[in-house]
Amino acid sequence: MSRICEITGKKVMSGNNVSHSNIKTKRKFYPNLQTKKFYIPEEDCWITMKVSAKGMRIINKKGVYAAIMDAVKEGNFQL
Repeated sequence: MSRICEITGKKVMSGNNVSHSNIKTKRKFYPNLQTKKFYIPEEDCWITMKVSAKGMRIINKKGVYAAIMDAVKEGNFQL
């Protein structure tokens, strides 16, 4: 499974390490992903998702089911 948040769609970004002498080398910026289990009361089941810290805040605000439905509309999550 790739390093993509299933709620927000955040994924790996690329950039540069810049040394004191201004030499640039490639590096990657990884999202803060956590593997979490969430209970969906509408479906009466548990689901395991890879979610970023921002995605967990969205789930806390909207609720699990609403956040998943928004992610499906955006194309980040597949049922």
